[in-house]
Amino acid sequence: MALVEINFDGIVGPSHNYAGLSLGNLAATANAGSIAFPRAAALQGVEKMRHNLRLGLAQGLFLPHRRPNRLWLEALGTNVEEASETLRAAALSASAMWAANAATVSPAPDTRDGRCHLTVANLDTMAHRSHEWPGTLAQLNLAFADAARFAVHAPVPATFGDEGAANHMRLCAGHGAAGVEVFVYGVRGGAFPARQHVEASRAVARLNRLDPARTLFVRQSEEAIAAGAFHNDVVAVANEHVLFAHEQAFADKADFYAALKRLLPAAEIVEVPAGLVSLADAIRSYLFNAQLVTLPEGGPSTSLGRAMALILPEEARETPAVWQWLEAMVAGNGPIRRLDLVDVRQSMANGGGPACLRLRIVADPATVDPRFLVDEGKLDRIAACIADHWPEEIAPDDLADPALWARIEAARRALHTLLDLETLL
Repeated sequence: MALVEINFDGIVGPSHNYAGLSLGNLAATANAGSIAFPRAAALQGVEKMRHNLRLGLAQGLFLPHRRPNRLWLEALGTNVEEASETLRAAALSASAMWAANAATVSPAPDTRDGRCHLTVANLDTMAHRSHEWPGTLAQLNLAFADAARFAVHAPVPATFGDEGAANHMRLCAGHGAAGVEVFVYGVRGGAFPARQHVEASRAVARLNRLDPARTLFVRQSEEAIAAGAFHNDVVAVANEHVLFAHEQAFADKADFYAALKRLLPAAEIVEVPAGLVSLADAIRSYLFNAQLVTLPEGGPSTSLGRAMALILPEEARETPAVWQWLEAMVAGNGPIRRLDLVDVRQSMANGGGPACLRLRIVADPATVDPRFLVDEGKLDRIAACIADHWPEEIAPDDLADPALWARIEAARRALHTLLDLETLL
């Protein structure tokens, strides 16, 4: 098989709004009650996908979930018309756009049976996300239906919170080589909940049939969670042999770094010192919620292979300490040689950067349902559908408007029809 990394981005749904539902997510709570712009948000996401395609990366998509989630409200003994303001907002949340939380993915080279395993996240910590998993499971079962190549697992029991790939990293010599899988969990974080339970991480590793000798469980630092790093991917990201992390990301970084180097001697650790970039600046700018990607053949290289690029939100350039450090880094001889900026401000204002919007899956594209893969032409058609059907703006009071609910449902139906995915409606 020709294994490559495919970034599957979640299309921002037509119900995108700022209800401030995510405790510990500083951006989401700070912008609660603001007017959201779903059409602009979705088009920004499409442009990010287009940017990655033009960089030479493989690109896929996931679709918005059913909103309002009438079945979820029904299970709670209510409906969208009569639900409390909080429950209605949760039922209308577009948070499934952050595909990094969709599942934890272990590629075929890492697993005992040689298949790519995907375990759907239960997202049990937050009510507005806890009802995402059935919609995610349906899409993954369709996109990765080839049972000889993939195994899709339902979530671990909700007793233990699991937030998917946002708390998981994979390091390897190359995407198609066997890797070291790193599960990052939390215990405490001051006033904020630790969302990834260690037992959930261990269960996912077992379900994904990983080799325990090449699997690490690493505790996120309390300081990082308390500062607003509600997921590990707000303070650390990995790609192939490179770990890019903040100095204060992990509770016991010395043991983690030593174990990683023992299992992958070629590992390079690019650490951002707290004395130059504070946790507050790193989280405000989403420095580490960048996509760290390997540049295609023909680009710059290092002694260990092809160079890498960081796909960053515009906010990184607007944070002086962050941008100064980044410019100094790429001017050196390290593995990260390029900085690319993308505009995802609507997502950022709800607490999700470029990396939140995508799930990384190493696979042969020929084994994936082609309806979930994109090219420039398909992105053009998706953008036109969004421009025609997505609401231009949603104010807090609009969430109680039946006309908005109908428009959201019609927009989702139009996109599914366009992509020949009506079976998911």
